[in-house]
Amino acid sequence: MSSITIHGLDDALASAIRAKARAERTSINRAVKRLLEEVLGVRPSGQKHRKSFERFCGMWSRAQAKEFEKAVADFEKVERADWR
Repeated sequence: MSSITIHGLDDALASAIRAKARAERTSINRAVKRLLEEVLGVRPSGQKHRKSFERFCGMWSRAQAKEFEKAVADFEKVERADWR
């Protein structure tokens, strides 16, 4: 495995990297590796585990989604008389 040293980071960039690492509760090294992986397309961002969870969560077809939206449409109606 290779190592790369980056010199001359400005304060704003270094601060942003540290903040990212804190937010992810990980090391600065790991945060930088994740950022590089995402930017360079080595690891897709976002729904990286979607396929793994589909069997647990299920996926609706367009017809099923339309049926659900039709079934809950009444919940979006506001009865003005109820708010007086």
